[in-house]
Parts: sequence; C-alpha cells; structure tokens
Amino acid sequence: MSTSVASIIGMPPEWAPQEHLWIGFPGAVSEWPFARDAAQKQAAAFANTVSNAGQAVILCVRSEVDFDIARALAAPRVDIRLEAFGDIWLRDTGPIGIRKNGAPALADFDFNGWGGKFQMPGDEDIGARLAASTGLPCRHVPMVFEGGAIDTDGTGLFVTTEQCLLNPNRNPSLDRRQIETLLAGALGLSSMLWLGEGLLNDHTDGHIDNLARFVAPGILAIPQATCSDDPNTLVFDDASARARAFGLEVAPMPSVGRYEINGAIVPASYMNFCITNRAVIVPQYGTQNDQAALDALAPFFPDRALVGLPSDAILRGGGSFHCMSQHIPATV
Repeated sequence: MSTSVASIIGMPPEWAPQEHLWIGFPGAVSEWPFARDAAQKQAAAFANTVSNAGQAVILCVRSEVDFDIARALAAPRVDIRLEAFGDIWLRDTGPIGIRKNGAPALADFDFNGWGGKFQMPGDEDIGARLAASTGLPCRHVPMVFEGGAIDTDGTGLFVTTEQCLLNPNRNPSLDRRQIETLLAGALGLSSMLWLGEGLLNDHTDGHIDNLARFVAPGILAIPQATCSDDPNTLVFDDASARARAFGLEVAPMPSVGRYEINGAIVPASYMNFCITNRAVIVPQYGTQNDQAALDALAPFFPDRALVGLPSDAILRGGGSFHCMSQHIPATV
C-alpha cells in the first residue's frame, strides 16, 4: 500500500513578508454616487503610501477612463491594471494568500455578493483572474467565503463572527464544524475563535476586519467604547469577553464612536487598518480618536511606520483600506 505525505498548508499573518498588494480603485458611478472623486484621491494616496515605502502595488481599475484618472493620481511606481470587477473590495473577492509546503500559493473561494445583497458583474470571478495573473498555484474551494470574514495570527488560530460565517445567506447547508473543516483544509485553520455580532449596519454581515484584528500571536486588538452613545458598545464588550475566555490577550483600541453619514449610522472603524511590509495604514475619519488609534497600534509594529490617511470618502462605499486591498505572501 502506498502512502503520501500530506501537504502542509497555512495562512500567514498579515505582518509576514508580502510580495505585492492589490488595491481596488473606485470608479463605478452606480456604486459611488457621492464623493467619488474624493474616494479616488484617497485610494491613490493609499497606493502611493505603500509604494513609496518600498512595496509593489497593483492598483486595479475597471475602465479606460478610470485608468487615466488613476495614472494621473498615482505615483510612477504604482502598477495600474485594467480588470473587470464590480466594486473595489478585493479583500473579499480576491484570492487569499497561503503557504503550501513553505511556498506561496492561493485559495479562491466562491463569492455571492455578501449574501446576495450586492451582486455585480466581474466580482464572481475576479479572484480566479487575479490568481492566474500571479502564476502561483491556486486551489478553488467550493464554499461562499470572503477574506474580510477572518483574521489569523499565523499559528493556525483564526477569528471570525457567527453573524457572518453562520449566516444562512452564505452556506446554508454548512454548520460550524463543517465550516471549520473546510477552512482547515483550505487555509490551515487548527482553531477558531467565534465572536458574535459585527458592527452595526455593516453590510458584510459582521466582517471581522471591522471588529477585531490580531496584532501579534495570541493578541487580539478590539475597540472599546469611549463615549456614551457608541452604537457598538455591547458588541465590543461581548467580543472582548469571548476572546479572554478563549485564553487570548485583548489589546484595547479606541473606537471611532458614533459616526453618521446623512443621518445614518455607518460602521467606521480603525480596525480596518492594512499591514504592509514597511507601514501600517490606518483609516482616519476626522474624529477625536484618530491619533489615539495610531498611538494604540504603534507598540505592536515597531519596525513599521504608522500612517494615518483620510478614509471618510471611501467609507461611503462601505469599507476602508483593509477591505479594498489583498496581499500575496512573499517567497521566504
């Protein structure tokens, strides 16, 4: 009887070395009826900051018109590529970087428009097309899943929310154990911390990258309310209690607090920061805790610049820097 050695698969933490970073560029008028020009400038500033820090950046645009706009706004070293996609949230639609037997590889999941709410042409296969452009091996995983739904500290420990991964609008035939089994095979999950709800009015159904992020092995950053009218106070408290009960250290972070656009509460969050090789890009909203968010994150990334960039216009589309980007692990 022959035997085979199982492949060792693992998803590195975001602070591990990266080959390049994809960033989506706002353009569709239907998705950006307000503040599109400002969102494009903020997206270009994000790409320029990462590129100027010395990391390869691929800025994805969806039309020739957007290509010309992006080229005028982006630094010379930013690679601008024309791709067919619906909206900019490549963390959710793009392929997920893993290591297979020590070498970079990719996992590409099914995508259904965040539970059927926002289905746009191009988003269903942008992951496969971006993966093909890298030349890296890519495995298709037959499961509806978005990259913003999980975070990992690189030890096999992942964190997610029940609101998202157990939502019947994603994989109604899969229970908690079956989801963990699929993610074990695809991303190297060995243990999962299940938090409860995500932020109020988050159209992703509670993605973790707005709520809790690993900043070191076994250390989970979670916001704490700093004002009495924070709409997510109970969400933060519940997440912190579950993380501590799981045995993790919780690093308290400031919350943006109550943030409204046209009278509606929106899920503004400093936790949507993006870790790159030499910088951590943190969204800023012109609120009282902007600097406090940078100060709170700084001790965990002493070898990286902490850069706060305006993200209020991008937030009008539903996310921020982490949501609109996806990285590929570097060959080490």
